[in-house]
Amino acid sequence: MRMAKRGILVLAAVLALLPFVYTILNAFMSAEEYYYYYGGMATGEEVYLAFHLLPDRWSLDALFTVLLSEPGYLMKFWNSIGITAAIAAGQITVSCLAGYGFSRFQFPGRRVLFVLVVILMMMPYQVTLVSNYIILDRLDLIGSYAAVILPGIFSSFGVFLMKQVMDEIPKEVLEAARLDGAGAIRRLVSIALPISRGGIASLLILNFVDNWNMVEQPMVFLKEKSKYPLSVFLADFTAGSGPEIFACGLLALLPVLLLFAYFRDELSGGIAVSGIK
Repeated sequence: MRMAKRGILVLAAVLALLPFVYTILNAFMSAEEYYYYYGGMATGEEVYLAFHLLPDRWSLDALFTVLLSEPGYLMKFWNSIGITAAIAAGQITVSCLAGYGFSRFQFPGRRVLFVLVVILMMMPYQVTLVSNYIILDRLDLIGSYAAVILPGIFSSFGVFLMKQVMDEIPKEVLEAARLDGAGAIRRLVSIALPISRGGIASLLILNFVDNWNMVEQPMVFLKEKSKYPLSVFLADFTAGSGPEIFACGLLALLPVLLLFAYFRDELSGGIAVSGIK
């Protein structure tokens, strides 16, 4: 029985890792080999695609093109870094302040407002896309990076997560700080945030992954294709010129994998504390 469970877990792990391994290995494919196996897909033809895992001849041409010879690919990568980092910084700030307020302060309409936050969290982003566009257009922000960044900062999920995390902070600790003369901001900065670092790390990773992969928002809110992040380019698979599409996929994997590797323990601990299953 134990061997069967272990076999199922190993199989699940292999299936989960297969797309990553497939992308990494095919990034070392030559252009000729790419067009031989995937040429029909690149031209939009309906052809049978063979499963090709290992390159017949290893080549660094695609990586050289993406990293050095054609700066357009790296520009998309840095667009993604800039947009995602700005959203993450803003959302963590807003979520920590709002989560602390919902958790530690009593004010009229508190429960109603938090229920609205939960309702917004359950709504798909596409539902609010049109209303966001109208508001951003009235603010004359369509076409700028602010049109993508601002809606991402005010995320209901971040507020919900940080409220759950800060609910776990012992009241006695904050009360003792208050009796010692610490104000609300001092209690937040010196006590609540350090204790909640696991939840903040969890929010950082989940927020980064979500916004790193955004497609609809840049395509709707940005007018110039030169401002598009790497995720939009990867979503239009047929736009890739040969194996560069796999090299860009490898480039897109690296920040997420490095962030997860660095905050792995905080992610699991923060989600456990928040009560999210």
